Amino acid sequence: MTTEIAKMNQTKSPTTTKEFARQLRSEQTEAEQKIWSVLRDRRLQGIKFRRQHPMPPYVLDFYCHSAKLAIELDGSQHIEQESYDQQRTEFLSQQGILVLRFWNHDVLQRREAVLETIWKTLRERGVL
Repeated sequence: MTTEIAKMNQTKSPTTTKEFARQLRSEQTEAEQKIWSVLRDRRLQGIKFRRQHPMPPYVLDFYCHSAKLAIELDGSQHIEQESYDQQRTEFLSQQGILVLRFWNHDVLQRREAVLETIWKTLRERGVL
């Protein structure tokens, strides 16, 4: 396999969690864009969030290190991967990370309620 073909394969199919996170950042859903517009640049009460944060072997949609809080936005594909999501949540829980899950539809239709849940959780975790 030539070097050029190997590079093409890496571009199409990321080989590491970090590369995959970079790819996801460039392919955000509308719901991810809406939430990120509020979480980015410490806009939510000065709390730092990271977007598409690698936590091998997973990539978290949004992560707040100071609160050990992951925020996952789920689209329709998650209906079929419930056991995978449960396994992922258990893994993160073992790392001391709390996972909040929201449906994309809720983010798009009820953004204020989603943000209020995030805010309340940050308070409960002692970072606000």
